[in-house]
Amino acid sequence: MKKILDYILSVVYVVWFGLILVIFHGIQVFAYNVFGQKAHQKTVEWMNFLIVYGWYLTGSSVSFSESHKLNEGTSKIFIANHQSMFDIPGIIWFLRKQTPLFISKKELSKGIPSISYNLRAGKAALIDRNDPKQAIAEIIRFANYVKEKKFSAVIFPEGTRSRTGKLKPFAVGGVATLIKKIPDAEIVPIAIKNTGKFNPTGIFPLRSFVSMSWTTLAPIDSKGKTAEEITKEAEIAIKAFLGQ
Repeated sequence: MKKILDYILSVVYVVWFGLILVIFHGIQVFAYNVFGQKAHQKTVEWMNFLIVYGWYLTGSSVSFSESHKLNEGTSKIFIANHQSMFDIPGIIWFLRKQTPLFISKKELSKGIPSISYNLRAGKAALIDRNDPKQAIAEIIRFANYVKEKKFSAVIFPEGTRSRTGKLKPFAVGGVATLIKKIPDAEIVPIAIKNTGKFNPTGIFPLRSFVSMSWTTLAPIDSKGKTAEEITKEAEIAIKAFLGQ
């Protein structure tokens, strides 16, 4: 019975999700070309609000909490675990005051309504995983932009999603580049729970009645620490919060 319900509610949500992407694609293009970057960012935030709270259509729930109150108007480097494509809408909406921007594989910059356009217009880092030189150069460009605008960078050091929720080892490369280029940024781990349980096999079928959460943990004191030490500290903090 639960499996049948999953399929029914998945159809409802996928239709909702698809409509949001199609409708907001046009809204994004209009906002960016007529009113500029800031207006475009606002449309992206509200698009992700609808994506996130649309999960209630599946009987699921979402929550966000801050272990420590985050300052506004300063750059952050958010280091998060990665379970699902749906990790990102939660970060965009719940941390919208920090203007989070992402490092993404370049393949996503084409062919997906709203999402591809946002990656390009929003100045995300679009990296070629098969070209390390291009990836490093793009992350440097991205970091300089984040620093200049006092925005925030989000990185998933696991690289690929862990649908089981069990953390994979954190890679230090991208984190090290961001720290080097944005030395004054506050470094904040994000612990994400259960998004992998919500869509364990992709966009369809989804699982109904899943409780998902995003929690910003205590900022890491990076003074005198190497990038390796900082990355490991973030990994340990997230693991501890998730009970692993």
